[in-house]
Amino acid sequence: MGKKRVITKTGEDIGKIEEKPTSIKTKDLLKKHLEKGRIYICASYNNTLISATDLKGNVIAWSSAGSLGFKGPKKATPFAASKVVAILMEKVKKVGLKTAEIYVKGIGGGRETAIRSLANQGLDIILIKDVTPIPHNGPRPPKPRRV
Repeated sequence: MGKKRVITKTGEDIGKIEEKPTSIKTKDLLKKHLEKGRIYICASYNNTLISATDLKGNVIAWSSAGSLGFKGPKKATPFAASKVVAILMEKVKKVGLKTAEIYVKGIGGGRETAIRSLANQGLDIILIKDVTPIPHNGPRPPKPRRV
């Protein structure tokens, strides 16, 4: 572990207190009343992740199928995605989010169901954008087989 060092300060050093830059915390965000925000949906073959942010990108709330107790291939089902949206909307109602831009990433099964569930929960949707990464050329193909 090493030796412990005790540093003593004089009276002049104690008077000088440096203020550290503070980051925005979730408690501060919950105190705010947000009208607009962004919702990011990541629907993969293995899981469905949904996070809600303000317009600057600070995360307000998030939820995933794995955190709700779904295991294995059940995490990527449309049913799990609808449950994730229901839990997320409970968290977001505290902030007062009413309109949102939706960004969808991935090709999982819960992708469309998550969007429909958000609309059914009473959220006004301004924009739906697909931000799934598309390979332009991909990796090098394998060499042809020699027999």
